Amino acid sequence: MYRFICFFLAGFFIVSCHPQNKNSDEQLSDFSFIFMTDIHLKPESKAPEAFMMAIDTANKLNADFVLTGGDLVYDVLRGNLPRADSLFQLYLESIKAFNMPVYNTIGNHELYGIYQEGGISPSDPDFKYGMFQRYLGDTYYSFDHKGWHFIVLNTLNINEDRRYINAIDDDQIAWLKDDLSKVGHETPIAVSMHLPMFTVFYAVYEEHFPPRQSAPPTPQDIVPLRQEILRIFKNHNLRIVLQGHLHCLEDICVNGKTHFITGGAVSGYSWKGVRFVEEGFLLIKVKGNDFSCEYIDYGWDVP
Repeated sequence: MYRFICFFLAGFFIVSCHPQNKNSDEQLSDFSFIFMTDIHLKPESKAPEAFMMAIDTANKLNADFVLTGGDLVYDVLRGNLPRADSLFQLYLESIKAFNMPVYNTIGNHELYGIYQEGGISPSDPDFKYGMFQRYLGDTYYSFDHKGWHFIVLNTLNINEDRRYINAIDDDQIAWLKDDLSKVGHETPIAVSMHLPMFTVFYAVYEEHFPPRQSAPPTPQDIVPLRQEILRIFKNHNLRIVLQGHLHCLEDICVNGKTHFITGGAVSGYSWKGVRFVEEGFLLIKVKGNDFSCEYIDYGWDVP
């Protein structure tokens, strides 16, 4: 069992962030789901073997579905079409072993050929989001499950230097507003994104990073549009925001209502062992309007 870094953002008091809501809708059905982020699947480092261990462990938990948090493969940022295709094909073949549906979130390592050194033209149909879309579908979408509304966002774009940044374009913002217009104000909502909207990662682990990265958190790891996004959700029952990218565990509770949870990493320290957290994933148990989280160490040790 792992302890989360827990903060309550109404004065930054450290608390035990176990969600409680006395106004839970009794008509909601109980269920559980799995959040797997930062899988970093590749043929090297025995990553396929380790991922199969994670899948086998997940299949024994009787969850309803798997929601991934991005960085599914490692990686396609510099192009190399044969290698990139093989990584996505390896991922698709691997997830066939799940005995439940899988919903995917895009991560920075799935942005095909965005780095200048790869020599991939922006006109290439696979460029940036194209390869993810070809293999896995839309980069943002929503679905409903047993009274909850789930939203998967794409929090990635590129700048003029062709480096990835945290950004949500106008089309996605318009889609999000339209999607929420069809959702009841009391309906519990869970959101998945790769780059975190809120994190205390650099404050807690500042000794691991140069001073320029410690305080405030680097823009690459905080969504610049978070205030706009929060305004969009203001009149809705946003309960969980699931995040990846940082390979750590944290639960930041805002006003006792919304939990911003960074979900560790299936790959640990990118298949190099443990840095901040063991290789694992989250099991999230939903009961009405409330939920609890458990980090599952699936038993992999670097050979």
